[in-house]
Amino acid sequence: MPQGQVVTVPDDGLTTRQRRNRPLVVVHTGEMKGKSTAAFGLALRGWNQGWSIGVFQFVKSAKWKVGEEAAFRALGRVHEQTGEGGPVEWHKMGEGWSWTRKKGSEDDHAAAAAEGWAEIRRRLEAQAHDLYVLDEFTYPIKWGWVDVREVVEVLAARPGRQHVIITGRDAAPELIDAADLVMQTTKVKHPMDAGQKGQRGIEW
Repeated sequence: MPQGQVVTVPDDGLTTRQRRNRPLVVVHTGEMKGKSTAAFGLALRGWNQGWSIGVFQFVKSAKWKVGEEAAFRALGRVHEQTGEGGPVEWHKMGEGWSWTRKKGSEDDHAAAAAEGWAEIRRRLEAQAHDLYVLDEFTYPIKWGWVDVREVVEVLAARPGRQHVIITGRDAAPELIDAADLVMQTTKVKHPMDAGQKGQRGIEW
């Protein structure tokens, strides 16, 4: 796509404007950091356009202090008080379970993930938001807690103009095939390689 020019123009019967404004499914996957950061960067652009933003975090512990959450909640208050930007909702799906999955049984975690996906499905059908960030959603799919086939079907059938961004490692092939835009982060270097732990303002 040199200088923003498309390589081919499909024979799909759409006008340039219609094709340009088609809602997207975006997947950020790969082993390196930056997947969620990039997704929240897109959400910032959407907020600036006045879009309704819905964030659903699937694997972040409820106890973790996530800098983006504080920032987006503040932006939600800005919208409420001034009308600038768009409304923001931020939800943590599950009771503080993370990659370790130590708290609660696996059945509890699976049920929480399924409930979270059911809520997102309801919102998609109701066209509740303009842009959804399903943060770390690849994990409950990978662990079999959410059926990837159902996810793909719901995303394909979603009405209106709703953008959906999904982040996390090991995105399912079916999800990648269904996406319009897929980004894969690849590690070249990381401070942890030199024994440096995560730091404030960079990791959270």
